[in-house]
Amino acid sequence: MSLYQKLTKVMDDRDVEGYVALIHEDAEIVFHKSGNKFTKDEWASMVVGMMGNPKFVNDASRCVYENDEILVSHDFMSYPDDTKEAVMLVCMLKDGKIIRMETGATPLT
Repeated sequence: MSLYQKLTKVMDDRDVEGYVALIHEDAEIVFHKSGNKFTKDEWASMVVGMMGNPKFVNDASRCVYENDEILVSHDFMSYPDDTKEAVMLVCMLKDGKIIRMETGATPLT
């Protein structure tokens, strides 16, 4: 199973432990919009809240490209505040896990 397939499954199942297991211990997560950077532990605590909220929904997802070094996906997301965004996710991979994740989002009106 590809990393994209694993990531999609844990997101669909709202499996926080499974999701966090896909993140490398030395990972850095970057939000393009704000420039904020998070460690794996910081990101994991945020993921608990996201996956625990039924209004945080991945409406559609597709893998743009994936190999052993990079994963690029495009998603349509719905959020608890009733906003929607198109989200580009770029993950650099190391040892089969995400070592760097960056998102870019475009609001949908």
